[in-house]
Amino acid sequence: MFDDINFGERPYDPFLAYGQSKSAVVLFAAEAATRWAADGITANSLMPGGIKSPLQKHAFGQDMSDEARAVYDSYPWRSADQGAATSVLVAASPLLDGVSGRYFQNSNEAPVIDPALFAREAEPVGVAPHALDPESAARLWDLSARATGV
Repeated sequence: MFDDINFGERPYDPFLAYGQSKSAVVLFAAEAATRWAADGITANSLMPGGIKSPLQKHAFGQDMSDEARAVYDSYPWRSADQGAATSVLVAASPLLDGVSGRYFQNSNEAPVIDPALFAREAEPVGVAPHALDPESAARLWDLSARATGV
């Protein structure tokens, strides 16, 4: 993730970039939880699930292959209400008061799972260990601070 974060030296791959951005969100929340804990600020990340929208046209392109169409058609899409459920839980539930640095999916804290499952499951339940790695979280925070001048 850190060797060529902006795809300056390698060909741009939209799926790889999407996955990299999702890992970055989880890492950023994990580091925010660490940095802001003494101030009583909590930070968590979540996956609302796939919600069918025009975004997929950009990921798959207008002319999908038969294989891509089969994946798209078999994906366990959620309604907007279903997708919002985990966000509402994490933002508003008193059950999560003081809970920080965690990853949620399907209205529950997600388990850490073997990254190989991400290649085999249509929508795996869980978070890859690298997305919660404290050293990577701190490294991304520092890289982001330098990139933004903060």
